[in-house]
Amino acid sequence: MSLTTASTLARVEREGPIRLTALAVAEGVAQPSMTQLVQRLERDGLVARMSDPEDRRVALVTITETGRGVLAERGQARHARLAGLLAALPTEEREALGSAMRTALPIVRRLIHAAGQPSATDDGTGS
Repeated sequence: MSLTTASTLARVEREGPIRLTALAVAEGVAQPSMTQLVQRLERDGLVARMSDPEDRRVALVTITETGRGVLAERGQARHARLAGLLAALPTEEREALGSAMRTALPIVRRLIHAAGQPSATDDGTGS
């Protein structure tokens, strides 16, 4: 599974039913490309389309249980790989890495949170 495919599937899982156009914008791809990707995901049984209850002309993309299972398997494989890599490190290096992560993680979380907030100088006009 490509990184774009995995990212798209994960976004659909995180954000719930989402419009194809919003999904394309969020993933930074052209709408025709996203349409093709969603068709492949749909054909593979990983996502489904449903009618938007607010506008029946619009289709929303939603993840299926099969899609959730694929993401869970990928996550478990990624965690197992990382655990194996960390286990190969000498104890001193593992401890240093753990200390660095305990320091860095709260800072990174603050940066991510701040990036989602409008700045004090943002007048809402986008200029």
